[in-house]
Amino acid sequence: MKPLVEKLPLSQNTSFVARTYRTPHFEVPWHQHIEYELILFLEGEGTAFIGNYIGEFKTDDVFFLGSNLPHTFQKAHKDIITAAVVVQFTDDFWGPGFMQLPESKSILKLFTVAMQGLKIQGSTRQQLKPLLTGLEHLQGFARIIRLCECLQLITTAHEFETVSTQEVKTFQAKNKDRIDRIFQFTIDNFQESIALCDVAATAGMSIPAFCSYFKKCTKKTYVDFLNEVRIGHACKLLIDTQKTVLAISIESGFNTLANFNKQFLKLKQLTPSGFRKKFRIQEQEEYLPDEYRILNGE
Repeated sequence: MKPLVEKLPLSQNTSFVARTYRTPHFEVPWHQHIEYELILFLEGEGTAFIGNYIGEFKTDDVFFLGSNLPHTFQKAHKDIITAAVVVQFTDDFWGPGFMQLPESKSILKLFTVAMQGLKIQGSTRQQLKPLLTGLEHLQGFARIIRLCECLQLITTAHEFETVSTQEVKTFQAKNKDRIDRIFQFTIDNFQESIALCDVAATAGMSIPAFCSYFKKCTKKTYVDFLNEVRIGHACKLLIDTQKTVLAISIESGFNTLANFNKQFLKLKQLTPSGFRKKFRIQEQEEYLPDEYRILNGE
């Protein structure tokens, strides 16, 4: 499946997009666009696919994605509501020469790092939330000032992790549609049994050629990538449901419980049961201070 190449819905009075998208308008397939993207999740949770990265997203998470970095955010289950403030802009919307100013050097460096995809961490995430939610409602030059404030905050705080090791230029090659078909095929079918011959056929390649091609493009084997997708889905089920580990392993696409436990331990350094227990403890600790204050009349 060819990725969606998104077009900016600009008005005559705006030079970049800043708006909230909510289910069903939030859901998009594997796609890419030339614009840089800041995204703040207001509702929902699920799995983030960014370049060759697979990880979780949840409410209040903020990502900054570089130009032409393929991505999709798949919600945890079909009935969940997902919403996000999405800001998209090109690196030259300020006009020619702006990014070449000495004062723009740190932002230009940030743009380069963002080609790997950034997940914002720490207090920076909380500070960005009111800035991004307010940006959508600003008009005139105040919009540009606010966007600059967001980028400056990310640059100076440096509280982020890079998530993808995929070189974006790989996706610009003449055969880039091939890797996009592979990714979308995996996202659509990971809960079912996938043989190498199936995915190789999707790419129009022999199995040896496909394995070599995928490893060169993503720096990981296809089996490793597929397991990451499946484990990411399993984590959501472990957190959000009371289903047994066996049921979750089957729903996530693993053919045996033993293999599920092995792959989960390899990626998370915990067993599935241990992961669920750790999350429950963290959840209790998060709410304990508030309950304590209420019981003590504070």
